[in-house]
Amino acid sequence: MESRIEGFSVIGDLKWHLWDGAVADLWNVACADRAEGYYVSPDPRLFVALDVDGDGAFFVEGAKGELSRHDRALSMAYIPAGVPIRGRVEGLRRIRHLDLHFDVATLTRRFGRSLDREALQMSRFQFRDERIAMLAGLIAAECGSEQPLHDLYGEGLLNALFASLLQIDPPGAVRRRSPLSRRKLRLVTDYIDAHCLDRIRLADLAALTGLSETAMSHAFKAATGVPPHRWQMRARVDRAKAMMARDAASLADIAEATGFFDQAHLTRVFKAVVGVTPGVWMKSADKQ
Repeated sequence: MESRIEGFSVIGDLKWHLWDGAVADLWNVACADRAEGYYVSPDPRLFVALDVDGDGAFFVEGAKGELSRHDRALSMAYIPAGVPIRGRVEGLRRIRHLDLHFDVATLTRRFGRSLDREALQMSRFQFRDERIAMLAGLIAAECGSEQPLHDLYGEGLLNALFASLLQIDPPGAVRRRSPLSRRKLRLVTDYIDAHCLDRIRLADLAALTGLSETAMSHAFKAATGVPPHRWQMRARVDRAKAMMARDAASLADIAEATGFFDQAHLTRVFKAVVGVTPGVWMKSADKQ
């Protein structure tokens, strides 16, 4: 995991536990005023605030500008693999939280075709769930225990948590995804294209279609082959390509103007969408 932090100090020792396919870290940290950090993990991650001390909040900001507030116990965030986030503290003295990192290959082996790959890729920067909170509390207790139980106990907790978090169907269940109608799809894609540089919430897109956030995301992917956030990234890449073709701006300036964290973030997304880096694409465009 790549991280850059400032203003956080660990209270006591970091407590952690390794299970099959998952690592749980139990943090208890003191927070200086305006403490902040940047994080990107190669694995999916679940953050659960177990205890917060102070009248402020811990804010999580995604690459698309989504800003979520965590100001009370059992507030959670799910961050897919490779998704960069920024976190900052305002008005908190201390925060105790569980970080759960898990391996997709192990989940695939464990749940097979019941594992919804789309759910793995869907960011949820702030939510609450009583069942997941209870399971997270038990996992945190195992991390902090001087006499932990057999690993099968912890792995059973993890299986239950993953099944709830990722909405894993029973074996043999068949999922039928109905695509958005042409009219609703046009509404959503026009909105994303027009606001691609802004913060677009899944709730905003769901309101355009009259569906729940989950149903809208599934229906959008069934119609387009990609989830909404990836469509937005493609639209941002198109804006970046237009700037590269007509402007003499640096890639760093183009990244900032088109909503990316930095030049490295633009390069990663650009290559994922276009298949080549911005530099290679510009050389090819110059020849044409």
